[in-house]
Amino acid sequence: MSDVEPTVFIVDDDPAVLKSLSRLLRATRFTVVTFGSPQEFLEQHNPHIPGCLVLDVAMPGLNGLELQEALRVKGSAIPIIFLTGHGDIPMSVQAMKGGALDFLTKPVRDEDLLKAVEAALEKDRIERQSRAELDDIQKRLATLTPREREVLSHVVSGQLNKQIANDLGTVEQTVKVHRARVMEKMKVNSVAELVRLTERLKKTE
Repeated sequence: MSDVEPTVFIVDDDPAVLKSLSRLLRATRFTVVTFGSPQEFLEQHNPHIPGCLVLDVAMPGLNGLELQEALRVKGSAIPIIFLTGHGDIPMSVQAMKGGALDFLTKPVRDEDLLKAVEAALEKDRIERQSRAELDDIQKRLATLTPREREVLSHVVSGQLNKQIANDLGTVEQTVKVHRARVMEKMKVNSVAELVRLTERLKKTE
């Protein structure tokens, strides 16, 4: 999905707000999709489409903070910019604790919104790239045999072939063969690269 244009999703129950915000963002060449309610967005949201969410806080039925929580439960990591007509500090704190990227008060200044949207789209791009890289590392790891995984764990802990052979009850030449296969399957040229890959995976556990 990397070639899909990022989309700015706007959710607000005020048609006038939807119209003015979408007009501003489209004039700046952003792709925009609007929704009149959180329920409508939740039903149609495709997490594979890159982008960000500009979200009103106070709405009838499901409000902005509840939509934020619903998206979190679904595993959606879309960056959220909250808009509110009420300068509610506790609400702002709750939104930020929930992972909101920004919290702007209405009427929002054009430059503030554009700056926030650009930052949100960049955050989404970086996070999607990172997730794609981690998925690729996991796929490489899945190609290893159980014995190769054992050798991998010994190699990244800094052990020499002779030490690994002794621990696994085999000969050094066999360890060398397994080690070469691990390097090939993990697509690395050095132990340092191998260590970096495994460290990245540990951080996600």
